[in-house]
Amino acid sequence: MSGQRQKNRPEQEVLAFPAESRSDAPRAAEQGTETLMAKRKSESLAGTERLMEEVCELENCKQALQRVKANKGSPGVDGMTVDELSEYLKQHGLKIGEQLRSGTYQPQPVRRVEIPKPDGSGMRKLGIPCVLDRFVQQAVLQVLQKRWDPTFSEHSHGFRPGRSAKQAVHKAQQYIAEGYRWVVDLDLEKFFDRVNHDRLLAAVAERVADKRMLKLIRAFLEAGVMEDGLVSAVDEGTPQGGPLSPLLSNLVLDELDRELERRGHYFVRYADDCNIYVSSERAGQRVMESVTRFITHQLQLKVNQTSLALRRGFGNRHVEPVASV
Repeated sequence: MSGQRQKNRPEQEVLAFPAESRSDAPRAAEQGTETLMAKRKSESLAGTERLMEEVCELENCKQALQRVKANKGSPGVDGMTVDELSEYLKQHGLKIGEQLRSGTYQPQPVRRVEIPKPDGSGMRKLGIPCVLDRFVQQAVLQVLQKRWDPTFSEHSHGFRPGRSAKQAVHKAQQYIAEGYRWVVDLDLEKFFDRVNHDRLLAAVAERVADKRMLKLIRAFLEAGVMEDGLVSAVDEGTPQGGPLSPLLSNLVLDELDRELERRGHYFVRYADDCNIYVSSERAGQRVMESVTRFITHQLQLKVNQTSLALRRGFGNRHVEPVASV
């Protein structure tokens, strides 16, 4: 929607990215609005050729703008604030929509900041995208999450709608109460900084056939980082701070979930923290070693050796550390 039309309809805060160009036939527009929900069981998840049209739909953009505004947050490298985003979209929305549909949208580098970790063990690096990129990521997230999230493991609780840390704790207590009182406690070292781009994009490509979407996600991953006024290229990692990163992290770690399920383990995963519950110390030692090998060699990630431990739980009260490596 052009800036002039927006002025005539002030009640609309967000642009209407045109779903189709004027040269497209109406029939193509109808096909573009078709969802895969009714066909999910019989068709491949890769049958998603027109995701970008769904990203650009008016209602999806409205929701994305509302979410970005609600989340607030600091400006990115361009200095634009959340309060300035609505007016910017009114003026430049048509161009942005055309860039997304043509596959030419180019994100800006993220602004690197460091914040203390909650447990006081050091600093955590965050990458703050510019406000416009956060809006685009949020619009993409809303389209992908409703397709991907139902396919994720029931043992995964972090960064998912309708799931919480409280539910993860409750499930852990159930396992301990059932007699699985030995716990392999592991987390991934600098997980968000070490995600392999090629492996991640291969996982996305298994679920997405829209080449523009694949190109856009790669562009976000490779946008670079600005720190102390200098922009550096990145060849791995998905910066914490953008709306899309949690979904991509769950996609990467879905492979771990499926492997643990295949082995028949009882486990709870919350983001890059994972607890595996077994019935004996000997089983715990064996699982700790084999899962560490899988994460290192298959996922090409690194287990945090300072926190990797085998612990014994006592009922539903607490878990005591008894060994670490």
